[in-house]
Amino acid sequence: MRSSPSSIVLSIDPGREKCGVAVCTPSSVVARSIVPVGDLVRIATEWCKQYGVTQVLVGDRTGSAEVLRKLQEAGLEVPVTLVPEHGTTLKARRRYFQEHPPGGWRRLLPLSLQIPPEPYDDYAAIVLAEEFFERVRGGGEKILER
Repeated sequence: MRSSPSSIVLSIDPGREKCGVAVCTPSSVVARSIVPVGDLVRIATEWCKQYGVTQVLVGDRTGSAEVLRKLQEAGLEVPVTLVPEHGTTLKARRRYFQEHPPGGWRRLLPLSLQIPPEPYDDYAAIVLAEEFFERVRGGGEKILER
């Protein structure tokens, strides 16, 4: 499936207990959150309607099979696509620290040695969406499953 420049995606970074979710366009982050796995279908359904989502992206690693199953059972009216998730955790950590630079003595430590003080799964969802849009722009979109 090709994405148009005006696409609005709901990106999901699945996990065992919680998922990062983000609604993104090619140029902005519209909404983001971290939700318990049990609330994911409800949030996905609400956000798809609220934001006019045209495609749902699900990262292909931990918890992806269960998330895909739940979304398919929910009967979303939006295509659901499995996307590569390799390397997104490190990129999400960097993105987190760009928006929340460490203060005090922590600013002296290299960021590569630090872990954010709070969950940052929502940033991983943002990275998934950004990488998806980049692949679409470059013509190299890689869809693993629909």
